[in-house]
Amino acid sequence: MTPSDPAEEETVQLLRAMLSIPSVSGSEARLAAFLAERMTALGMTAWVDAVGNAHGVAGPAGAPTVLLLGHLDTVPGTVPALRIGSLLYGRGAVDAKGPLAAMIVAAARAGAVRAHVVGAVGEEVPGSRGARHLLDTLPAPDAVIIGEPSGWDGVCLGYKGRVGVEYRVDKPLLHTSSPEPTAVEDAVAFCDLVREHLRRQSNGTDPVSFGTAAATLVDVRGDLGHAEALLTCRVPPGFDFDLFERHLGLHSAGVTVFDERVPAVRRPPGDPVARALRAAVRAQGGTPVLKLKAGTSDMNVVDEWNVPMAAYGPGDAHLDHTSDEHIAVADLTRAVAVLDTALARLGGLLRATATVGTGTSGRGAG
Repeated sequence: MTPSDPAEEETVQLLRAMLSIPSVSGSEARLAAFLAERMTALGMTAWVDAVGNAHGVAGPAGAPTVLLLGHLDTVPGTVPALRIGSLLYGRGAVDAKGPLAAMIVAAARAGAVRAHVVGAVGEEVPGSRGARHLLDTLPAPDAVIIGEPSGWDGVCLGYKGRVGVEYRVDKPLLHTSSPEPTAVEDAVAFCDLVREHLRRQSNGTDPVSFGTAAATLVDVRGDLGHAEALLTCRVPPGFDFDLFERHLGLHSAGVTVFDERVPAVRRPPGDPVARALRAAVRAQGGTPVLKLKAGTSDMNVVDEWNVPMAAYGPGDAHLDHTSDEHIAVADLTRAVAVLDTALARLGGLLRATATVGTGTSGRGAG
């Protein structure tokens, strides 16, 4: 796209409007309604489903179906929605309204695939309510592109898994001179227990590597008689959740609650979606970079479909959830061009896969 291209301004205006509508997890209804209306105006068949996901479908019937799955919700926090020069600021500019805006514009003009865009609710909180509703109500698509920030020239092949751990303990009150540990000391010891177990379950020594499990202490509070601690644990592929729970149950005297189990996901570099995206990045003059992320996304959930899949979207993931969250207009518009090319290429790849006998839809070809 050139700076004078009307499609660029269309994408910018769409994202600016999205950024002006707050959509913290649990409060996505207004944004969903707006996007359904906007996608209808773009010529798509659009609706909002029973849990609040915004849907838009375009492209020829009978073509391979590609689900472009982004999310509507953001973490709390206010970042004024405004444009300063070539940058667009606002909560969700990177994670993940920018990627979703690019997907909508590209999907609206898809010709080689049946493009089904979904802005899901509840991605930023445990449960992934929107993505799980899709698993329950949609047939498996032929391929999936997850809308998350990878950088306009990046393609993400995997995300770590997650388990949240809450620890609570109550003890008789003792004098501070007692040698017995206090409740808050027990909570600190529990956190050390979690970290040590995860260290021994890891496949590497680098604390940020994809093969390493790690725990982040989100909250701890307490006194002599009562204490609580909350940890978020990021875990690699193959992590043994049962062993983790048994180990903590055997070695902790407090009450331990696990909020959910989210397995890690990792796709191969030869996945048809990854191949199409990499070729499209090259077509825009970029050098594609394959990435693995330490966080989780709805890719962890819909990987259950076992279809070709990768994550892609403009934006610097280091700006996720920050007070300086912003996206470059040039990256946003380049991402639309990448998605245009990738969808066209992916349509051919999926048809070729079906032709050689791996199934009429190409599912499971990743």
